[in-house]
Amino acid sequence: MNPSPNRKMRILLYRFIFPYVGLFVVKVLSSTYRLRVLDGENESAVLSKDGSIIYASWHQRFFPGITFFARRKPIAILISQSRDGEFISHIVDILGWRPVRGSSSRGGSEGLQRIKDLSLNGHRIGHIVDGPKGPFGVVKPGLLRIAQVSGKAIVPTITSSENPWAFRSWDRFMVPRPFSRVIIRFGRPVYVPPDLEGDDFERHRLMIEQNMKELYEDTDRIWSDEARRRELF
Repeated sequence: MNPSPNRKMRILLYRFIFPYVGLFVVKVLSSTYRLRVLDGENESAVLSKDGSIIYASWHQRFFPGITFFARRKPIAILISQSRDGEFISHIVDILGWRPVRGSSSRGGSEGLQRIKDLSLNGHRIGHIVDGPKGPFGVVKPGLLRIAQVSGKAIVPTITSSENPWAFRSWDRFMVPRPFSRVIIRFGRPVYVPPDLEGDDFERHRLMIEQNMKELYEDTDRIWSDEARRRELF
């Protein structure tokens, strides 16, 4: 049965027009940013040692990283098998990253195995710790499962900009304004033992969650600290 004209139009919009137009706007806006990397040695040390890495960030702040990490290919990203995941997977593919479909509830084991195989083949791993719908700032167990299966280090990947736009979404999603100064900061690596379970697993999860929160807060304070701001910019 052939799709209706309305369905054909939706397919055209969501698979071709919206993603490409949206990414064009992202690239144009991102090209105006004054970007600085902080604690880059944390990233380079892990890559030198392990050949791969797990970039962990909040959903709220991932916008400045879209074009920055597009230059750090290949990157594999675990994406849910939901309808929204299909759209996100298409965008990830356009960026040149490797979408891997699966989650903790649907297709999780197959997705994790694929992530492991790709990491052993030199792919880096990107993961939004509280996505796609929150709660905001909460590190979900999936991040630790990826680290356990792959054996790679979790490196908190922090982005901060001065005076960003904040949208009325569940996490107050932020987009730096044109010509903003933007910081991308790499936290210290965290390895998760493969046999970690129960209370020890939960303590590890909370430790990573608190560490990321403190790193975001400390990085945001740079904008009100003239000495630290001048050192970077």
